[in-house]
Amino acid sequence: MARHDVIVVGGGVSGTAFAFHAARGGRSVLLLEREERFGGCLHTERGPGDFWFELGAHTCYNSYGALIEMLEGCGLMGSLQPRAKPVLRFLDGDRVLPGQNLGLLVRLMDKFELARSLPHAFGARQDGRTVRAYYASIVGPKNYERVLGPMLSAVPSQKADDLPAEMLFKKRPRRKDVIRSFTLRGGLQRVCEAAAATPGVTSRRGAAVDAVEKTVAGFAVTLGDGTREEAGIVAIATPPRAAAALLREGLPELAGRLARVRETSVDTLAIVLRAAKAGRVPPSTFLIPRSDAFFSVVTRDVVPDATFRAFTFHFRPGQSAEDRMRRATRLLGVEPRDLDAAVERRTVLPSPVVGHREIVAELDRLLAGSDLALTGNWFGGLSIEDCILRSRAEWERISGVRSLKM
Repeated sequence: MARHDVIVVGGGVSGTAFAFHAARGGRSVLLLEREERFGGCLHTERGPGDFWFELGAHTCYNSYGALIEMLEGCGLMGSLQPRAKPVLRFLDGDRVLPGQNLGLLVRLMDKFELARSLPHAFGARQDGRTVRAYYASIVGPKNYERVLGPMLSAVPSQKADDLPAEMLFKKRPRRKDVIRSFTLRGGLQRVCEAAAATPGVTSRRGAAVDAVEKTVAGFAVTLGDGTREEAGIVAIATPPRAAAALLREGLPELAGRLARVRETSVDTLAIVLRAAKAGRVPPSTFLIPRSDAFFSVVTRDVVPDATFRAFTFHFRPGQSAEDRMRRATRLLGVEPRDLDAAVERRTVLPSPVVGHREIVAELDRLLAGSDLALTGNWFGGLSIEDCILRSRAEWERISGVRSLKM
């Protein structure tokens, strides 16, 4: 049984952020990721050639201070890639509706209902309300169902109606010395890859973990191949049900709370085409269907390429692979033989409801005073920044050292 200061289970942005902060704090860290890549919901595919595209999270802002701290620490600030101004378009079946952004959004709404409802925006509170209840009160229920609801569901790639309103969008201070909206040359997965290579971090891919147990000296982590690793501190950065399964035997009360967090799955299909073959769809950032088999299409157009375009479809659950390919190629007006690349993945995402904040508070109560950390995209919010903030806060709780950059 090998001994480490810290073991991190999960190599997505939350796990690699925890490993990054622990290693910068002078600890020896073992980072375990069951997949053959680091990144989790930051999933960059590379190719054909030097072309890259995202299957997961795709946008960062200069208000993401904790992310920028990581980028600085990993030497990635020189790799920031500006994103073009966003162009949101709506779909009606296979037809791209004319117009874009706020002007199109307003044009699609019923003006009388909007005029009656907008005054409710003043003084409206998000706390304790669902996304549907909060936003329908501002634009009207019909406008929400027909226009705003589909747009908001595109943000978390799931039906957003029952999500807590306060988790969807957050206002944060901006770093004026950093590009307002950016990605990284080579894709956002580079953040996790660089953090996993931080001095002091030993990283293993393809390392599935079966159990985490409390010991007299700290924790023992049992891997799928039967080997065991030991550390004084363990951080679990997996979806909640996976975390619950790891802790079920050793910490059943904590596992029971974790199992209460709702999850959903999203099937993603990303397609790469020669730009000349993709002319049916005008340059766009997001394509939002008013009602369809998918929640959204996210393109690579914000980082233009002279040769290729990429379209990432986030589908509702229940579609077959054949149906997903048929729907995507029909919208783009191409045949499967026209594709230069096609990649699929299934992602487990948190799907919290009102009352989720109380579940997190109970988890934090059970964690208080322990050397076990829980982190992920299901605590304070779904964004990259929320993930990193949670990981940094958990490291600060355990180590007792606050970050110098807040």
